[in-house]
Amino acid sequence: MDVTKLDLNLLVVFHQLLLLKRVSAVAEVLGMSQPAVSSALGRLRQSLGDELFLRTQGGMTPTPYALQLAEPVAIALDGLQQALNVRAAFEPASSQRSFTLAMTDVGEMYFLPVLVDALTREAPGVTLQVVSVTHPALKDDMAAGRIDLALGLLPQLQAGFFQQALFQQPYICLMHKGHALAAPGALSLATFTAAEHVRIVAAGTGHGRVDVVLEQQKLQRRFRLTVPHYVALGDVLSHSNLIATVPERFADRVLSPFGLVKRDLPMALNKSPIHQFWHGRLHRDPGHQWLRQTIQKLFGDGETPDHEHAV
Repeated sequence: MDVTKLDLNLLVVFHQLLLLKRVSAVAEVLGMSQPAVSSALGRLRQSLGDELFLRTQGGMTPTPYALQLAEPVAIALDGLQQALNVRAAFEPASSQRSFTLAMTDVGEMYFLPVLVDALTREAPGVTLQVVSVTHPALKDDMAAGRIDLALGLLPQLQAGFFQQALFQQPYICLMHKGHALAAPGALSLATFTAAEHVRIVAAGTGHGRVDVVLEQQKLQRRFRLTVPHYVALGDVLSHSNLIATVPERFADRVLSPFGLVKRDLPMALNKSPIHQFWHGRLHRDPGHQWLRQTIQKLFGDGETPDHEHAV
């Protein structure tokens, strides 16, 4: 049908009926009378040529056609709401907004304790959801506005995205305090390559560049253990004679809890730039600008150029 002939307010009623299942609940949420909600549903049924909802003991049950419309209508209404709110003022102290961030498990350990503490003080009503940067639909979800920010070393985010550098991340060697290589001067190129290592394969991130650089230098390591993330690494190192090459800021989070020490690598390894990334659709959103500024203030190292720019 021609959308210009449809009263778009009816789609708001439709969306709320899908969520709430009852005419009385929709009427209360939208500030309408129950007869007005029923009338709106009747007009939408006539326009679309489908019953849309059937009265059952469990409430208003959507027809197959209504279920087919559910997601496109929800996305359209959400997009319209974001467009209308894009210039609205954002007051962190009173906002109830929820932001979704994508990061690695290393990022969760490093960013979240500090960020949650800051939000508790400055924006107590703001909530966070965290998803993995390794999700295959990361780019699409950011483009659709379902993910607000991605944090880390993410070379896969290119056209259509903006970025801002936070800090340069050096890599170090991590081991337990009683390890033979923990003594000052004990970690040489020879002892490093002779040791047994943990390899962390963090798909969808830039951490694999460490392995590439080491291989280019023809450094062969002996891997006793390979894991897909960092979450158990502190425990593993504290109970074994394995060593691991890890981002220094991750190491700083696990040194004390697990009785570990860090040592400089015995070879040159370039630092990795850590950025925050976002899609162009959210670039001028006031709430999003506030979140980005907060993250830059909390985690920027004050040395890395931090201007926002398109990727």
